[in-house]
Amino acid sequence: MSDNSGKDSGKVALVTGGSRGIGYGVAEALIARGDRVCVTGRNEEALKEAVERLGPDRAMYVAGKAHDEEHQAVAVQRVMDAYGRVDHLVNNAGTNPVFGPIADLDLGVARKVFETNVVSALGFAQRTWAAWQKDNGGSIVNIASIAGLSASPFIGAYGMSKAAMVNLTLQLAHEFAPTVRVNAIAPAVVKTKFATALYEGREAEAAARYPMGRLGVTEDIGGAAAFLASDDAAWITGQVLTIDGGLFLNSGVE
Repeated sequence: MSDNSGKDSGKVALVTGGSRGIGYGVAEALIARGDRVCVTGRNEEALKEAVERLGPDRAMYVAGKAHDEEHQAVAVQRVMDAYGRVDHLVNNAGTNPVFGPIADLDLGVARKVFETNVVSALGFAQRTWAAWQKDNGGSIVNIASIAGLSASPFIGAYGMSKAAMVNLTLQLAHEFAPTVRVNAIAPAVVKTKFATALYEGREAEAAARYPMGRLGVTEDIGGAAAFLASDDAAWITGQVLTIDGGLFLNSGVE
């Protein structure tokens, strides 16, 4: 459970895909800064366990599929009913069900990836904007990926969706200014269940590509997301923060 004693920012955050991995790390970091948090996800039992660890006095959950418009509406309304505000939105929910070249990519799967990774983020942004942020201000942090910044072998569909997430960030930052700030984080490989196919059984080999000598952990992303959401980042919008352990430093290096 997070140590959040004595802190209360008065702010409220909604974190999609928050039962584990990066989303859970973001929720922990936001609570450590004094926020109250609602986490969403598909697995209700995992969400219950997450809220128990985060602290039921500071966290709540709403179960559902991120791309489901009814779920988006219900999640935002429940946050408003419980806390009366939704200052921060962190769009973290994502999927990557395929591994291979896009020449063989099933178009139905491609649509599912974009629905979950991009369209759902837009839907949540629209609803938090209408419910609170348009009149009261706030911030949005989108979890993109370095896969959206360059070509990535075998995860092309995921990379395309994250490139779209980057552009969505820029568009929202432009349209929602000056009341709402919108930024993105583009992580490299972070040690989560979601990313195990990229390092499982060969972590040392995978980590050797990084100048920092290791893969990322959820705390690396959580703290950065909490900062971008907070008033400490009050003059930062439309930015994509790459958190990659120096991986891009090796671009073009033999």
